[in-house]
Amino acid sequence: MAITRIQLERFTAFEKLDFKPSPGMNLLIGANGTGKTHLMKVAYAACDITKSGQRFPEKLTTAFLPRDGALGRLVKRQGKSATAAVKVSRSGGATLELRFSNHAKDWRDKKVKRIGGDQWVATPLESVYIPVKEMLASAPGFRSLYAHRQIHFESIYADIIDRAFLPILRGPTDEVRRRLLLSLQKAMDGKVTVKREVFFLKNRQGELEFTLLAEGLRKLGLLWLIIQNGTLTRGSVLFWDEPETNLNPRLFSVVVEILLALQRMGVQVFVSTHDYAILKECELAAKPTDEITYTVMYRPTPDADVLVETASEPFRLEHSPIAEAMTSLYNREIQKSLGAQE
Repeated sequence: MAITRIQLERFTAFEKLDFKPSPGMNLLIGANGTGKTHLMKVAYAACDITKSGQRFPEKLTTAFLPRDGALGRLVKRQGKSATAAVKVSRSGGATLELRFSNHAKDWRDKKVKRIGGDQWVATPLESVYIPVKEMLASAPGFRSLYAHRQIHFESIYADIIDRAFLPILRGPTDEVRRRLLLSLQKAMDGKVTVKREVFFLKNRQGELEFTLLAEGLRKLGLLWLIIQNGTLTRGSVLFWDEPETNLNPRLFSVVVEILLALQRMGVQVFVSTHDYAILKECELAAKPTDEITYTVMYRPTPDADVLVETASEPFRLEHSPIAEAMTSLYNREIQKSLGAQE
């Protein structure tokens, strides 16, 4: 039940975008402000409503948090009346479509038009969105606070804590997940436990609460939890925003191997990254049978609309800011070396 197409018109950074993701692993790169996170949030919101029961415009509002809940603020700014269009498609033919004016005050506004969607929500689609900011150390009491108070946190933060607290599936753990869990346990030197909403890393030395744990290890702990409890299974979708943040580069290979293994077991994966090493690890670890698409989102000029370029290999992308930055570093190093020899 993979996402097959995401179409956006006059939505946030996009004038017009038509993105057809791979059913396997999708790596999104691009300069800041080109819409990588926004694209993933739209797709995640579409997935999440099949389980949460929320309406699509409501989920978009809580995921993006426009000021005063005004959905119309997600329309690309043009200085005049305009209408945004969002359409997400999945395998099997189900689509979810939404149109709304920049004058829409909230998601219930008459200026918000939902088109179809019954077939979309008829089949639940499990999904996980891992934000840049790690949340498990802040988990105690957060869910009850979020449920009963108006606090300025995007719903993705409450959602990921909910996913982490889910109990494990009934029955034995399958062999693929068992191997992934062992790989993460080795990298973390332990496994994750929870007591009264407090997460701990447990190993031979005892239990260390997440507030005392390096943030990079907390990210591995979160990945361990959502694999262990069966949230990430065949047919689910994983969105991960900048997994490299606060993570020791030595652990990049572990994360990439896990992501590729999830893709092989039927999880559709979306990852945004600014890191050369993540791309290189994917290139080196990928097998010929892996379904991987590398996508760069870019503006040809500072005032131009966001465009999309895709390739099956990361360094075939002509507009990659990561490749440009690495080339610049290499050239400057050569110039400095030649200058020193003179």
